[in-house]
Amino acid sequence: MVSREHKRAALYEKLQLLRSITNSHALNQTSIIVDASKYIEELKQKVEKLNQDIANATSSHDQNQLPVVTVETLEKGFLINVYSEKSCPGLLVSVLEAFEELGLNVLEARVSCAESFRLQAVGGENEEEGEGIDAHAVKQAVAVAIKSWSESTEQE
Repeated sequence: MVSREHKRAALYEKLQLLRSITNSHALNQTSIIVDASKYIEELKQKVEKLNQDIANATSSHDQNQLPVVTVETLEKGFLINVYSEKSCPGLLVSVLEAFEELGLNVLEARVSCAESFRLQAVGGENEEEGEGIDAHAVKQAVAVAIKSWSESTEQE
């Protein structure tokens, strides 16, 4: 059998642990428990607010989010990344048409269109045209292609 002193010591340890976890400065048992209860309520409110923020971000993200485009300048050409968390049927064609209009040859590409859309392409300038395109122009052209694609899919 466990003696009363052992039970009392174990209870005291648990109350001190509860006091430290909840940042309570209370000294008696009742006050420690009241502080812990308030702490739990604060945590519940924080969780509810975070869940609301996540729900709001998700709904606005799903409705308005266009794919993200990044363009890096390479020694000869550009590294173009296009990413969307959702599948984007027809977007690849629009992006490739934008490359063609810019006079970029696709030297290497990796594409995934299943549950999300990912395109990583290395594009080099056509030797014949040699206009000297910069990364900003490439990004703008791809962004315009994405916007046109988005508007055309909304109409369907």
